[in-house]
Amino acid sequence: MSSQNQQEKSALIFEVSQNNFEDLVIHNSAQIPVIVEFMGVWSGPCIKMSDVLSDLAKEFPGDFIFAKIDIDEQEELKKQFSIVNVPTLVVFKDGQPVQKEEGEYNSDELRLLLKHYKIFRESDSLREQAREKHLAGDTSSAIMLLTQAISSDPGNVRVALDMVQVFLDINELDQAEGLFNKLGDKAKESEIGLSISSQLNFKKLAKATLGLEALKVSLLKSPDNNQLRFDLAVCHIAQHDIPQGVELLFEIQQNDTEFREGAAREMIGMICNMLEKTNPEESTTYRQRLSNMLSL
Repeated sequence: MSSQNQQEKSALIFEVSQNNFEDLVIHNSAQIPVIVEFMGVWSGPCIKMSDVLSDLAKEFPGDFIFAKIDIDEQEELKKQFSIVNVPTLVVFKDGQPVQKEEGEYNSDELRLLLKHYKIFRESDSLREQAREKHLAGDTSSAIMLLTQAISSDPGNVRVALDMVQVFLDINELDQAEGLFNKLGDKAKESEIGLSISSQLNFKKLAKATLGLEALKVSLLKSPDNNQLRFDLAVCHIAQHDIPQGVELLFEIQQNDTEFREGAAREMIGMICNMLEKTNPEESTTYRQRLSNMLSL
């Protein structure tokens, strides 16, 4: 869909009841997909997914209907569609439920669901191709694809965030920071944006050290030097080797609890926050380990 056509259409977001279900869901699904979220207004995951679906409905105005059903107010619909847990998504096409999914879906998963019904941005397809190229080691082709995606769809900030990530991965720190700083607050505060912000910080901290290999040699010569150990931890984390970096920080915390006014403890907490959404189990493990260490 062209951006001009998108601007002419409005987001289709409705609160649905037993009284209007036939019109808003069944009848409309003959024209476009209707995504129904059975939700509880008391549920954090329900509200979070509702917000994401609302944003997607605004991004793809007129391409699908987002219908919200409060299970506490619509008991008959809850029973009719055998809703046990919330949130539950039910997709309707041609008057029939064609897909049912329980549990919270994140933004990427919801975009994949929409793509199944041919609702997607071409620039996101270029992003996927670029990611595959980058992971396969063909970073120059990835950058070309992302440049093409930005040119064709400058409003898709996810493309710009991907480009920042590529620059970080190849240690082009100035380019990464320059592009990231041009993005709006919403992009910077997204899950990807917050992750990139943390990576940028670690990359800058690592740049101010002796460097990974030199620090390894220096630490062998001075094994009691916690500053060298701290700098080495930063370098490992900047290169995505979080486990190795965190182990070094725990060593510092165990040997010198007040090193630089608790810098090791503070950085472990920062890493836990960074991992909370991408790797919650690892985050919880580190938090518990730090808590146990502090209670001794």
